[in-house]
Amino acid sequence: MTTNTGSLKKNFAPLLMDVAVPIGSYYLLKSAFGMSTVAALGWSSVVPAVRTVWGVVAERTINAFAALILFVNVVGLLLSFVAGDPRLMLAKDSGISSAVGIGILVSVVMGKPMMTAGMKPFLVKGDPARDAAFERLLSGSAAFQRAERRFSLVWGVMLLAECIARIVGVYTLPVDTMVWLGTVVMIGSIAVTSVISGGVAVGPMAEMIDAELKTEDAPAPAVMPSLVAAR
Repeated sequence: MTTNTGSLKKNFAPLLMDVAVPIGSYYLLKSAFGMSTVAALGWSSVVPAVRTVWGVVAERTINAFAALILFVNVVGLLLSFVAGDPRLMLAKDSGISSAVGIGILVSVVMGKPMMTAGMKPFLVKGDPARDAAFERLLSGSAAFQRAERRFSLVWGVMLLAECIARIVGVYTLPVDTMVWLGTVVMIGSIAVTSVISGGVAVGPMAEMIDAELKTEDAPAPAVMPSLVAAR
């Protein structure tokens, strides 16, 4: 139970940091310190950008998804300081979603789905036997590989759809409204996509892993005694 709780915290803490810190700091800087919308939006991008850089440095590994997030966050941070239009600065967040979505879809086309690394811990649950079954299926089961690709495909399409929805909102609604509504759209999209990807990919993959483990644990057929008389 402790292991599962720790795993959930580890997976969802970055999302909470990227959502709560930028939104909270935006309203704090604007309302409490009287900063302009442009300045508040710009400074509220600092913490998530620093968090992304620190994660890459601390892990000391080159991960395609982490590298993509780092790139788009740095570009978004620069735009926050050089752009003078608050709507453009909000739109750059949608640009980040679209860039990540395109990166995920490209990884699917290349045969190396980017979201697999984030999905695997939920399937193997820290169990070495499930981890071994996952790797066997990933290398030898066409059905498992198709489900793996579907997972990343669903998330890539969702991010592009979210991008379109948020851009429409940025240029049709007040800026202050979109600061919080954009986050609502993002969280809602994540929730819906989690359900869909769970149904079309994670669920079937978990069932295949369970079946693989049962097959592995099945007793070997009894060996019939030899009918040839011993010499």
